[in-house]
Amino acid sequence: MITTHHVTGSPCWLDLGAPDQAAATAFYGAVLDWEFRSFGPDAGGYGAFTHEGKVVAAGGKLTEEGARPAWMLYFRVPDAEAAASAVEQAGGTVRAPATGSSEWGRIAQLSDPQGAQFAVWEVSGGQGLEKVDAPGSLSWTELYTTDAAAAKEFYGRLFGWETQDMQLPGGGGTYALISPAGGGEEQMQGGIMQVTSDLLTLTGGRPYWHPVFDVADCDATVGRITAHGGTVQMGPEDVEGVGRLAVCVDPAGADFVVLTPAR
Repeated sequence: MITTHHVTGSPCWLDLGAPDQAAATAFYGAVLDWEFRSFGPDAGGYGAFTHEGKVVAAGGKLTEEGARPAWMLYFRVPDAEAAASAVEQAGGTVRAPATGSSEWGRIAQLSDPQGAQFAVWEVSGGQGLEKVDAPGSLSWTELYTTDAAAAKEFYGRLFGWETQDMQLPGGGGTYALISPAGGGEEQMQGGIMQVTSDLLTLTGGRPYWHPVFDVADCDATVGRITAHGGTVQMGPEDVEGVGRLAVCVDPAGADFVVLTPAR
């Protein structure tokens, strides 16, 4: 499970790059009951999404050239610059080098060798998500990739992740469960799923990460998603041992999953 005890390699932040911040705020407010709190005029519209007063995500105007509207997952590292260098040496890409401050720490925007985009955060102090693994917050992270074996090797070297393969029901293939180094099953935080490029239509065939949000009622949440201009790619459907889930896309094209866990 994801926790707010952010260890190396664990997801500690996520933000939404949206072409229309006001529209995104209205959509996620209606769907997940989030509120938006701006970080002030110097932040260029960037701010935090909160649920019941606790920070669950962030968002701002889409600024990266050529980028699509999407959720970006940040993983904690002790040294953002060293992580960026390691990514480059492993055949990945540094889309934005490590930058930051002594107050907030340093972040770098990266891509793995197959093209999946992610970010790292060298956290200064106790910053990070304040609420996870509960309704209205991040509960899982997931990578759709065309080469799961390469992804496991890359992220394993970069973050020290441990993976455990499981067979999906109905001959659906192999799914690799991710835990931070030494975390074991109790701290499993995500999965890696190998898919064919024709299933990666949102990115033109490029692998990508997406967040999974815990919701109290998957079907009711899907109803709100479609009522407010979003679409559903799959579901809602029951997955044995996991819960009821749906793969969704917001009105701007950013994908995410909603899940009512089997509690």
